[in-house]
This record gives sequence, C-alpha cells and structure tokens, in this order.
Amino acid sequence: MPDIPVPRFDTFYRHPELTRVLHDYAAAAPGLVEVRSIGRSHEGREIWLVVLTQQATGPDVDKPALWIDGNIHAGELTACTACLYWLHQLVSGYAADKAIRQLLDTRAVYIVPRLNPDGAELALADRPRHIRSSTRPYPHDEPHVEGLTVEDIDGDGRVLSIRIPDPHGPYKKCDKDPRLMVAREPGEFGGEYYRLMPEGTLVNFDGVKVSVNKDREGLDLNRNFPAYWRQEFEQPGAGPYPTSEPEVRAMVDFVVGHPNIGAAVSFHTHSGVILRPMGTQSDDDMTPEDLWQYKRFSDLGAKLTGYPAISIFHEFKYHPKEVITGTQDWVYEHLGALFWTVEIWAPNREAGITDYQWIEWYREHPVEDDLKLLKWSDEQCGGKAHVDWYPFRHPQLGMVELGGWDRLNFWRNPPPHLREREAARFPAWLQTLGLSLPRLEVLRTEVRALGPDTWRVRFAVANSGWLPSYVSKRALERKTARGCVFRIHLPSEVTLVSGKERIEGGHLEGHAPKNSLQAFLPNREITGDRAVVEWIVRGARGTPVALSATADRAGTVRTTVTLD
Repeated sequence: MPDIPVPRFDTFYRHPELTRVLHDYAAAAPGLVEVRSIGRSHEGREIWLVVLTQQATGPDVDKPALWIDGNIHAGELTACTACLYWLHQLVSGYAADKAIRQLLDTRAVYIVPRLNPDGAELALADRPRHIRSSTRPYPHDEPHVEGLTVEDIDGDGRVLSIRIPDPHGPYKKCDKDPRLMVAREPGEFGGEYYRLMPEGTLVNFDGVKVSVNKDREGLDLNRNFPAYWRQEFEQPGAGPYPTSEPEVRAMVDFVVGHPNIGAAVSFHTHSGVILRPMGTQSDDDMTPEDLWQYKRFSDLGAKLTGYPAISIFHEFKYHPKEVITGTQDWVYEHLGALFWTVEIWAPNREAGITDYQWIEWYREHPVEDDLKLLKWSDEQCGGKAHVDWYPFRHPQLGMVELGGWDRLNFWRNPPPHLREREAARFPAWLQTLGLSLPRLEVLRTEVRALGPDTWRVRFAVANSGWLPSYVSKRALERKTARGCVFRIHLPSEVTLVSGKERIEGGHLEGHAPKNSLQAFLPNREITGDRAVVEWIVRGARGTPVALSATADRAGTVRTTVTLD
C-alpha cells in the first residue's frame, strides 16, 4: 500500500498538483478515501470531491454526513489548505485515534477543497489577477475600453499599489513612519500629498482622469445559490439566475442528491471569525430551538478554534442597510441543515489589534493600528507584508512608485509560515460536529410464533446521535427531512398478513438534553429517540426476512431476522 502523502501546507497548490495529492490519498487508503468529480468548472476543470468513510462498515450514502468546502472565492486559497489539513488528519489518524475512527466508521465526510478551481488558477498565475470568484465574463463579455484594470504589471507575482505625488491627493506619508500612507485630515493643506491606486494597466488614459474598472469577471459564486437569490441591481455578482454557474450547480445537485448531509462548513478568508446564520433575519426572528442549538455549537467552535463566533446578520454586514445571502441561506434557511462560514485568518489580530469590529475596522481605524501592522510586517514577515515603495516606469503614467500592502499573500491569506497553524485550528471542532450528527442504530429485533407458519416480527431502532433525526426545526418547517421509514423486504415465499411493506414513521430525538435537571417541568420525551414497528407475516420456519430503516439525515440500518 502506498504511503500516506504529506502535503505542503505552506504552499498553495495549482490544479494539477492538487489533483495529484487528492488521488494519492485515495491510492494510499482505498477503503477509506474515494475521489469523485461532481462536475466541471466554467473552464472545464474537474471539481473534486473527497469522500471519507470506512467502506467496510457501509457506503457513504447509508451514513449521516458532514459537508466541507473551500475556495469558492478565487483568492481565498487558505480555505483549500484548511480542507487538505483535515483530510490529512483524518487519514493519518484513523488507525490510532479513537474519535477519528468512530467518526469514519459511523459517518461520512464530504470535502470539496476547491469549489472554484478556475478562480484559484488565476490568483496563482505567474502574473496574477485578483478577481472575486469565477473567471466567466459577467454581466458583459466585452473587454474594457478605458480605465484601470487591476493586475500585476511588473511581473513580480504581486498586485500592490501605485503611488503618485499629487497636490490634490487624499493621502500623505505618516509622520511616524514615512513608508506608511495615511489619510489627509479634513481642512489640511500645504503638505506633500499623494494619489494612490491599485497596481494595473490603463486603457485610453487622457492624462487627467483615472477610474478603476470593475472586474470583467463580475460573478460572485457565493451569491448564485437558490435561497433569496436577487438580481444584479440588488446583489452584484449573483448571475443571471440561481445555479446558473456550473460550480454552484455541481454543489447544489450533490447536496440535494445526498439528504444524509446534516451539517456543513464552508471555509473562506479572512477575518478570523466563525459566522452563523441567519443572513437575512435577526436572532429574534429565528426559530428559538435552532438559535439555541447554533449558539451551543458556535460557542464550542470558539472554544476549540480560538475564533470568535458571531451572527452574520447582527455583526458581519458589509453595509448596515444591506443583507448578505449565499451558501448559508440555502443550506440552513432552505434545507434546514446546520451551516457555518469560517473566515480564516485575521492579520490585524496577528499584529496585536484586539479591540475592533470585523467590518467596521476596514472602514476606519486609528493610524496606531497601521503602525502595529507595519511592525508585524517587519518583524514577523521579513518586510514582505508591506512592500517598501520602489520606482517603476508605468507604460501609461510614466515614473511612479509601486509598494504598499501585499493583500493576497498577507491579508487575504496568512504568510506561508502561518498557514498550517491556522488550518490546525479546525479539526477538533469539525470532528465534534460530525460525531454529533444523528445516527440510526438497530436497537432490537424480535420474531414470535403466532401459529405453525405465522409470525410477528418486531423491529426497534434508536437515534444514537446528539442531534435529532431532523437536525433543525427549520427542516421540519420546510419539510426537507423525511422521518424514519421502515421496510420489510419479503422473499417470494413469505406473505404479509398485517402491516405495510413500508411504514413511514416520525422523527427521532437525539440524546441532547431538552432542559436542565433544575427545570420547572420534566422532559416528557424520555424515549423520544426510539421507535418500533411490527408486522405479521406467513412463511415457513427458517426463512430469512430482511428489514431496513432509513431517516434522511440519520442514515440507513439493515438487518435480517429468521422466522424461528
């Protein structure tokens, strides 16, 4: 058997190398790892899914499952690293770690390390461009005929900033460190001022005006999901219609086709937070039981990862008058499965800035914070996070300076020496989520003779998971998770006297306590995690009869009884 591969977690893999690494895992652990393609991207690249479960204990579709994805946005490459890291932990730890073995013996994990391979390839190109998501031109296909297109113009693999002296410029050098550009104060005049713009090339420059073009590739795949989809005038980048984009459609088709998925986590960058639903409504409008459940798992995530867990609606809006919709709305608000977005990496926190609000900080913050970040760049990043200004002859602007923050490699993603550390935050929490999923088990079978060839068959099952078989109240409200369905599979020589071949039962509670032992009223659902059905059949003694039970999110169990 091949050795288990050990990826370079300080390196962002391009698509061919990522493909090889994933297939190396499947070759090293063939009974534990399978690699499938769930579709192709806009440019035709395979979107790889890794299925992790112990095949000897049953196929993945018979087990409750956890979905993990990353890198839906082009430059958020550490999201892929986090997926690879957990993949490696699961495969390398299966033999010795009891919790990992329990997880993969009883449940399935679906990992898509890179949902948007085209965008990642562009971000990793020798001369990169930093687009939001897919490389498909949208909403129009024409090239720009004027303005500045953001891209690497000097071929150093970075997209920095351009600095030009200008008496009307809105920026100036910081008094405490001239490398740092800070905003000009209201009413200030008589100083040395500069105009800043992104690194890029200009088309039809008239010598006076510069405007930065929107990316020709204007899609945001995270806005293309079905839930609360809105047109371009309300939600830029959402595409012409829900699931219009092949990457999103591949995920939606797979998840809908696998109702065993009860929870999901999507990795993004950056902010260093765990985001929980809802995206469109306040906590006051949430189903209370779901909110309590979310807070419990989110608090556990904060404890295990070191990342604060916050509400999207209350604490992570891009604009106070707007709402953000995306994967979280579809997975939870439409399907009723639990969902979190993890925004990996917080450079400001790394620099010792602790008292800040997530989005508001990017709108305005004290210059002291920038000085802390500059010090962090010098001392921890070899001066590479903030690049000293250097002269460059721009093809349209003449002599300018390039420099400033390297946003892709130090802001949107951690520097290489910190990538593995960030990825290592998540396995314990993800493992806990997976082990908390509902899971059907056979509790008891019983065959009792009622006559020489007549038998009563009883079949009892239980949910051994922490979560109920429906996972969330939202799923009950939306009718998106079926309860426990019992079947008796009769051989030709056995007939059914009483009962139905398929009995549709209700949902099963998990072993999560409904209230504390100090509650005023007792919990009346003492055995709400169990269900039993019975049939009366006629057949010869010694005949085997197969039984099965399925709950969408709790898996399938099968057993055989003998008429005896």
